Amino acid sequence: MTKKTYTIFISLVVALGGFLLGYDSAVISGATPFYRETFGLDSGSMLIGFSVSSLILGAIMGNIIAGKLADFFGRRKILMTTAILFTASAIITALASNITIFVIGRITGGLGVGMAILVAPMYIAEIAPRKLRGTLVTFNQLNIVIGISVAYFSNYFFQQTIADPDLKWRVMLGVEAVPAIIYLILLFLVPRSPRWLMQKGENEEAINVLQKIHGQAQSIIIYNEIEKSLKELLNKNKARWADVFSRKMKTVLIIGFGIAFFQQITGINAIFYYAPMIFEMAGGGKDAAFMQAAILGVTNVVMTILALFLIDSLGRKPLLYTGAAGICISLAIVGFSFNNAKYNIDASSMRELTQEVTEMGADPHHMSNILKLDQLEDTPFNNEVEFFSLVKEKVGQDTYNSFKEIILKHSISINAVWILIGLIMFVASFAISMGPVMWTLLSEIFPNKLRGMAISIMGFWNSIVSFSVATVFPVQLEYMGSSNTYLIYSFFGFLTLLFVWRLVPETKGRSLEELESELVKRS
Repeated sequence: MTKKTYTIFISLVVALGGFLLGYDSAVISGATPFYRETFGLDSGSMLIGFSVSSLILGAIMGNIIAGKLADFFGRRKILMTTAILFTASAIITALASNITIFVIGRITGGLGVGMAILVAPMYIAEIAPRKLRGTLVTFNQLNIVIGISVAYFSNYFFQQTIADPDLKWRVMLGVEAVPAIIYLILLFLVPRSPRWLMQKGENEEAINVLQKIHGQAQSIIIYNEIEKSLKELLNKNKARWADVFSRKMKTVLIIGFGIAFFQQITGINAIFYYAPMIFEMAGGGKDAAFMQAAILGVTNVVMTILALFLIDSLGRKPLLYTGAAGICISLAIVGFSFNNAKYNIDASSMRELTQEVTEMGADPHHMSNILKLDQLEDTPFNNEVEFFSLVKEKVGQDTYNSFKEIILKHSISINAVWILIGLIMFVASFAISMGPVMWTLLSEIFPNKLRGMAISIMGFWNSIVSFSVATVFPVQLEYMGSSNTYLIYSFFGFLTLLFVWRLVPETKGRSLEELESELVKRS
């Protein structure tokens, strides 16, 4: 195996953590409609949102502890720990007997997500040769979006092949244990980070690793560079919280907090976490909804790859303009499509509804409640919330929880093609702009001394916004309606466009020192 092949191999192994991270984030989208029924969760309840977003809560905790643990135990051991956490999460959630155990499993997986998202690129950056570093680090980001896409296709496969709804969601979540265990095994083939080894005084092993990656002559040069860097780090004054939040940092902080806020407030994780449910709200059956969600996953992968090619040639700001405008327009399309939807139960749809509910093996109690919907026959509704409020009143909360999607399917009249087009356009707009560009910008606008601490703060803030959006999304849909929910997100897309225009600088082709001089001193 050549030095280059060896380096690419260990980078690909480590980047599997990104794949698991993406998979764990998106697989919940297919499981939610089914475990909601198993655990008897009310449709539109905050608990559904929390059971989904608890992964982010765990990720926040993982972010906080990852750096110190990686410095103390080493990058490879922490990556092995993430593999164990992903495995444990898959098993705990798949076997959960109640919602409390389920949430504990999700938080466990979140810890793995929070650590993997920081430590995997950190390790790759430390072992990669300069000429390959940019490409190899992007392996991790690319694997995240591939993991998301694979999760959607996996959900679609199990939706098609498993009949029992309770078994369906358990297999969807539990199957992640397989790639997680493979990841753990492969990590034993990965060497420890040479930089970390030198920090711990294990210089002989560090030299051996460097020789495998760089060759005999180059490894001595790299070794001396690392040694010099570590000595400078010891003599360097450490960054303080007070420095990050000082007056001279005002402009940079506004840009950082703003871009981290707008990246999540437009609802990207709400779309990824609830994609099949959203498509079902447009009147499609479960199979169609899962297939459409998979299309979103493929769109995400393709546009992320395109962004990696364009970010340096076209620049950060043009991508942000394109993405923010696309987010605003696409979500407006979705919002107005739901606004124009009609809801009506007539004699024909009532027959189809009762036939499908009967084929599902509904018990007499649910069947009796469903038949009460004939009281709403030939009473058309333009308002989703008003319609479902009356449906809930007629059939009762239990029947409503179990059969809401089926009732919707047989009562809604909507242009579902525009919903699909709007959401594909939304994911494409995000993936080519806010997704990859935010992290690039954050790494460029903060001063060298404060960069690590500042990016951690922005990442924490970004996760808080993401957690909030994912938690309240089901409640928004239930009590505000789909139209108002997406139009609010569209408005945030418009505010993102204004924010980028007024405050975000173009960083393409400019040195970090030049940016520091401009952004820090002018405030």
